[in-house]
Amino acid sequence: MAINSLLDTEFPIIQAPMAGVQDSALVIAVSNAGGLGSLPCAMLTPETLYAELTAIKSQTEKPFNVNFFCHTPPEPNIECELKWLEILQPYFKEFDINSADIKRGAGREPFSVKAADILEEFKPPVVSFHFGLPSNSLLSRVKDWGATILASATTIEEAKWLEKNGADAIIAQGIEAGGHRGMFLSNDLSTQIERFALVTRLIERVKLPVIAAGGISSAKDVADALSLGASAVQIGTAYLLCPETKTSPIHRDALKSEDAKETVLTNIFSGRPARGIINRFIREIGPINADAPEFPLATAAVAEIRKKAEAAGSGDFSPLWCGQNAKGCREIPAAELTLQLAAELQK
Repeated sequence: MAINSLLDTEFPIIQAPMAGVQDSALVIAVSNAGGLGSLPCAMLTPETLYAELTAIKSQTEKPFNVNFFCHTPPEPNIECELKWLEILQPYFKEFDINSADIKRGAGREPFSVKAADILEEFKPPVVSFHFGLPSNSLLSRVKDWGATILASATTIEEAKWLEKNGADAIIAQGIEAGGHRGMFLSNDLSTQIERFALVTRLIERVKLPVIAAGGISSAKDVADALSLGASAVQIGTAYLLCPETKTSPIHRDALKSEDAKETVLTNIFSGRPARGIINRFIREIGPINADAPEFPLATAAVAEIRKKAEAAGSGDFSPLWCGQNAKGCREIPAAELTLQLAAELQK
């Protein structure tokens, strides 16, 4: 089945869900322009999720995507958490933070029955998952209202697992992609490869449509990915400067600076590898630190340092998520950017 028929969109362009830097405004703009807007839901409360879905349904009749994480929440490990706090102690001292006051918590929840209950009222046409797939019972509920299921794979093994377990299309997340790696069958970063190689291998090994993701930021990039055999593309970083995003001024400045040319995979902000612009925090204790608590438990303590640093105008402790190809970031409306990205497809 052609991906445009599967997604019911004008263009085979999916806006990547980007938690923390966007809400429904970006979704609506991209979907109305002919792409597939995506709402990141892992950090939303049930009340906010309901409000965002209400906003989307009231402002577009076009298809849209909702995205959830499928990680297994880790068991609390006091010894590990105390060691992490010890590592961060110099920063607590620098910013006058009492580590005893830090609230513990995940901040990111996997797809749940409660989320499915809310979605069922709205019946979003596309639902995507990161870090695998939810339980069979939850996945069946989503499929019962006719939703198309997308899921991220970073290896052939993950793609074949997703194909076997109910995905309708595979998002091939190359090593170039910004934000969290979708890896779920292994924690071995040496298994991660660039988008070109991943897409070509998946097309040979799975029967499902393959969506290319990572390092795509121009109309030529879109056309090149499709010429490889990808059925669609997923694009995140290029949208980060659009006025419909909630990208912070600090993050925006970093994206427009020379620093954006140098990104790295790091686990020190959340506990899982994610690609972002290198800053002081990454240089001093990362990029990969074996003592970081499991995802997403590393987040809470770092968030307090980030808050103080950002209040002083510094992004030294902020997760400045960004793909390897930031040159495509443009400060133009998301609808205009979507049409620019689709330009080569309309010739």
